[in-house]
Amino acid sequence: MNAKPNETVIANARIVLADRVIERGWVAVADGRIAEIGEGRGSAGAEDAGGDLLTPGLIELHTDHLEAHYVPRPKVFWDPVAAVLSYDGQLATSGITTVLDSLRVWREDGAEEVDGRAGTLAVAISTAREANLLRADHFLHLRCEIPMPSVVEEARELVGRPDVRLMSLMDHTPGQRQFRDEVKLRDYYRGKGGGKTDAELDELFARRFEYQRAYAATNMRAIVALAHEHNIPLASHDDTTEENVEDAVRDRVAVAEFPTTIEAARGLHRAGIDILMGAPNVVRGGSHSGNIAAVDLAREGLLDILSSDYIPSSLLMAALQLPEHVPAIDLPAAIRTVTKAPADAVGLSDRGEIAIGKRADLIRVHVAGRVPAVRSVWREGNRVA
Repeated sequence: MNAKPNETVIANARIVLADRVIERGWVAVADGRIAEIGEGRGSAGAEDAGGDLLTPGLIELHTDHLEAHYVPRPKVFWDPVAAVLSYDGQLATSGITTVLDSLRVWREDGAEEVDGRAGTLAVAISTAREANLLRADHFLHLRCEIPMPSVVEEARELVGRPDVRLMSLMDHTPGQRQFRDEVKLRDYYRGKGGGKTDAELDELFARRFEYQRAYAATNMRAIVALAHEHNIPLASHDDTTEENVEDAVRDRVAVAEFPTTIEAARGLHRAGIDILMGAPNVVRGGSHSGNIAAVDLAREGLLDILSSDYIPSSLLMAALQLPEHVPAIDLPAAIRTVTKAPADAVGLSDRGEIAIGKRADLIRVHVAGRVPAVRSVWREGNRVA
């Protein structure tokens, strides 16, 4: 085939489609969309992918990594727009072309410094987007810590924004869900919170227990109603028990983030709720909190979506490693967990697969050993990395 005017052709690639791999083929891009897909060498003027993988751009539903750029050291607040640009560059070079920036929608006295900064970061993302400074396509994921006194008020301030695509229902009260083992929660805060003493943690935990008793039930109903009112998909978080699963079903949850037990995952799957697990869990071989391993869920057919969570580069690594851990998962199925499945979960039907008419969000990946290298990234047909 010959390239047409205003058309880009990427050739000599292993193309990962939604259901199969073209071992040697080409993709033509025009007007930001995929125009043609073919097998063979492609046109003489095409860009040579050197036999590398060509996959859809990765789609990330839950990453709070922006906060590490905004507060890079305790009590150090970086320029928020500069933080967004640094974070965005890391996403793009990790192959992520669409991201739901997970912002903490709560304030808590004496807790982490990024709490209560969702509004500031949302404005910074919008500012960068309007100035055409971003490589990835950014949306918002509002992480709502249900027991916090101000969470409903803060969510109302943000929920009307057109870029909000997901809201999650979280409860990190000690002794339940992710941190059923209070010792692990104490270790987590000692490592992340600048070395809190046991007395300080006792005070923090007592406050968390009181907040849950006083606010959780009322706030849960208000946040769920708010999401349904604005037609925003809901995610549950760290489902552990049968009761947690029943709550997720009642609240019409679309995605279950990081279920902690096999029993909860089975119940969620039976209910038709997509299960999202952490890519670092796959790469590390288990959960840092001591909960169920993502690979164990994958072996039972209970893994739908992967999220990089706190390490952007883990998303591609985990997807490529999945077939090694679970032979029943082939390469297209593994790539779907980081492309088509997350896109479908939040209604982004224009992307997530290499198919004619879809957005030309593409990444070229060189695989050598266990650490893949993203060599080129296109968003809507424009090279961004």
